[in-house]
Amino acid sequence: MLEARHLTKRFGGNVAVDDVSTTVEKGKINAIIGPNGAGKTTFFNLISGVHKPTSGTLVFEGQDITRLRPDRVAQLGIARTFQATTLFDMATVLDNLIVGHRLRTQSNLWDVLIGSRRLKDEERLCREKARQALDFVGLAHLENRLAGDITQEQRKRVAFALALATEPKLLLLDEPAGGVNPEETAGLSELIRKMVKNGLTVCLVEHKMDMIMKLADKITVLNFGEKIAEGTAAEIQANPAVIEAYLGADYAAAQ
Repeated sequence: MLEARHLTKRFGGNVAVDDVSTTVEKGKINAIIGPNGAGKTTFFNLISGVHKPTSGTLVFEGQDITRLRPDRVAQLGIARTFQATTLFDMATVLDNLIVGHRLRTQSNLWDVLIGSRRLKDEERLCREKARQALDFVGLAHLENRLAGDITQEQRKRVAFALALATEPKLLLLDEPAGGVNPEETAGLSELIRKMVKNGLTVCLVEHKMDMIMKLADKITVLNFGEKIAEGTAAEIQANPAVIEAYLGADYAAAQ
């Protein structure tokens, strides 16, 4: 679905992503792991158009997206969540989600000024898509709750729902289980599996190795911006370079 070819990103003298070539496999759960500072979030920022690569190419479903703006990347079907879940805390959960489907609407300033039929129809559609996404993540009962009053785990689900409301094909999840307990982590893992069963492709960055090893079909390992390994969970857990750079001997011995 997505191919990175010799992707490199430099910030001054710092090489955050260094000549990385990899693929995101369609219909699967793909994972990017590695130590802090390995370049994982920068890699996501390159895919989503937040940063432009210093060199290299990104191809999504056969189309070169290397230099596209983030809104164009999103329109093509790539959505993402962020490490920090930022919501409009004084707005309802549903109102936070309505903005998601606006990516697919056509109304302009003139429609707003005259209160056009198109605007009204699209407003209804955005609300409908928001409710569908909220129901999918299991939070339909919270649509009228203020976003500032929900739990951290619920905020994670709302972030998933906001991404889903854009009608993506590929969903990038940046530390989706950060700040939640083991039981909630298991619930989020099931939600990710549900997404893939419903036709989405997922790529996630995550530090919770037990979650990744149970969840991911394919794992790519970065260290100091370079790809040092790639494969299944079993292959990654047995890889000496990954054990030395990230997992550690104690983790390997416990498997």
